[in-house]
Amino acid sequence: MAWRIGVDSGGTFTDVCLFDEDSGKVEIWKVSSTPDDPSRGITTGVVEGLDQVGKTARDLSFLGHGTTVATNALIELRGVKTGLIVSDGFRDLLEIGRQKRPNLYDMNAEKPEQLVSRDLRREVPERMKYDGTVDVPLDEAALRAELRTLASQDIKSLAVCFLYGFLNTEHEELAKRVIAEELPDVFVSASHDVAPEFREFERLSTTVVNAYLGPVMKRYIRRLKENLAQIGLEIAPQLTQSNGGVIGFDTAANLPVRTVLSGPSTGVVAAQAIGKMSGFDNIITFDVGGTSSDVALLQNGVCQLTGEADVHGYPIKAPMLDIHTVGAGGGSIANVDSGGLLKVGPRSAGAHPGPVCYGLGSTEPTVTDANIVLQTLNPVEILGGRMQVRRDLAVESVQRLADKLGLGVMETAQGIISVVTANMAKAIRVISVQRGHDPRDYALMAFGGAGPLHAARLARELDMGKVIVPLTPGTLCALGLLLTDLRADFAISRLLPLDDSALASIDAGFADLMGQAGEWFDAEEISADRRVMTRTADMRYMGQNYELSVAVPAGPITPETFKVLEEGFEAAHRQRFGFVAEGEQIQLVTLRLEAAGIVNKAQFKPQPEEGPDASAAQIATRDVYMAEAQDFLPCAVYARDRLRPGNVIQGPAIVEQMDTTTVILPDMSGTVDTYLNLILEVKA
Repeated sequence: MAWRIGVDSGGTFTDVCLFDEDSGKVEIWKVSSTPDDPSRGITTGVVEGLDQVGKTARDLSFLGHGTTVATNALIELRGVKTGLIVSDGFRDLLEIGRQKRPNLYDMNAEKPEQLVSRDLRREVPERMKYDGTVDVPLDEAALRAELRTLASQDIKSLAVCFLYGFLNTEHEELAKRVIAEELPDVFVSASHDVAPEFREFERLSTTVVNAYLGPVMKRYIRRLKENLAQIGLEIAPQLTQSNGGVIGFDTAANLPVRTVLSGPSTGVVAAQAIGKMSGFDNIITFDVGGTSSDVALLQNGVCQLTGEADVHGYPIKAPMLDIHTVGAGGGSIANVDSGGLLKVGPRSAGAHPGPVCYGLGSTEPTVTDANIVLQTLNPVEILGGRMQVRRDLAVESVQRLADKLGLGVMETAQGIISVVTANMAKAIRVISVQRGHDPRDYALMAFGGAGPLHAARLARELDMGKVIVPLTPGTLCALGLLLTDLRADFAISRLLPLDDSALASIDAGFADLMGQAGEWFDAEEISADRRVMTRTADMRYMGQNYELSVAVPAGPITPETFKVLEEGFEAAHRQRFGFVAEGEQIQLVTLRLEAAGIVNKAQFKPQPEEGPDASAAQIATRDVYMAEAQDFLPCAVYARDRLRPGNVIQGPAIVEQMDTTTVILPDMSGTVDTYLNLILEVKA
């Protein structure tokens, strides 16, 4: 009997999901995260989770891991002292950027802190032309002199980014060889290895972020590998990328910039799989943890990839699922601003001391405390009875806030929920309404520890008709690790017109990418029958400053291929921007290749329906404050693990399970489908 395990390390809890390949049995577990050393919490979670099924690390056939180490190090500026080598004349590009202020009309807006101070940015004579030919050879003597200057400043990491380095890697490759001689112990990040695409500032920013985080990720992975080896793990563990796939630990250590969305990406992967099984094609995912809410849009069952994102003010050019994040989670702190208005987040109480109700010394009320006061959350214990909570402390903290606002304690607690719901709705409008999608055409899939707690009110705010709550929503990101494949993305920028003159260049470009993918397949020891490659192209109208991704059909590149690309681009442009510019020249910008190594995944079978009567699952009745009545209403409380397919629950009601709590509003009902998802709908 072989077990597969997925571990998602979050800011508050570390989630563990175990899957038995033989029986299809799924088990989940949660432990508190250990922010000082996340590897401890992960190892503890693996050991305790395996204990629940009577197994050890030696019984595992797969271990996948999602992490927020890179993201948190970037947000909290806990990277290493980093140097930068650039082309002569480009020392200040990192600060100049696109000459954009964070807020157009705020003259006092502060830009993010530079990851490389100006004294650690060094220029060397060299220059490539726009077509990749050498204009000025790299001055090796000058490079060595600058490296010795940086060595005297005790840098731990070094980024190298030369003009047009993505077209011709000759100078950056030479620089890497020289650096290996002069600074053998320094982590090196070269732009052609990290982001071989056009747009100099974004490529530079991505390379610098990768260098800044590299030693942090290497230390973390080294400790985690040692801890896992100590508990007897014999297989090679994998780590999640921002694109939803997994890679080996060594690759992740060299390319940490590709893991900045490591945690939430696998939740989207799981949502795609569950939606496909359950017959939901169009889904908006709603993942709420202790610190943030992550949302994504799945059209026809697929979440689009984006090639660029802004993470805490730093542009990153790397393939990642199109996920939007706001600081609105269970640990988000509520406060009154200088104008007397109630605000929630983005500050979070985190794992320690956590919400006030944990009784660990915190005094500032959080979203979790508001839910404890309203009794939507169990006011005595959570995590299936493993954690006791103090409602009296939560009430005291919310009362202090209520006194500042001149409101009652229940009004204030409900106000906190209303404000955080509005913040969550704003995030969903960014990825739906602002991109030409109507949320009413989508089902809301709620997961994370607090997603199902807020989903019903969020769906009402957005006029969405259905809410899907998976069987194990609080650990869905961990489950997603058991549903994903090994994956790598390759790209090459080639600015080409969409006409016959570009045929040879496009063919050569994809051939180059397929060669890189083949090397990756071989390095990961992926057999030929499990190799899948998918081609896309970033396209735009000539003169546009943004691109749209279009699928490239399989087979040779022919004039017929161009017709398909043109139709795909126009459809995407009309969807995003509402129009097509007839007669305008269309341009190919970047060719992309996704390489996937197919692995054995967790499979789920439908269960036979057992009728609508859910009374056997009811475990209690609890008075819960409902805004609709502006008072407490008696709510039946159901145990999720006792609900069977076909069961129907009439709201108002509460469904409790170890990893989350689901709220069903008075005008809603919940039905359990054959895959044990709980489907909430407004009563007819």
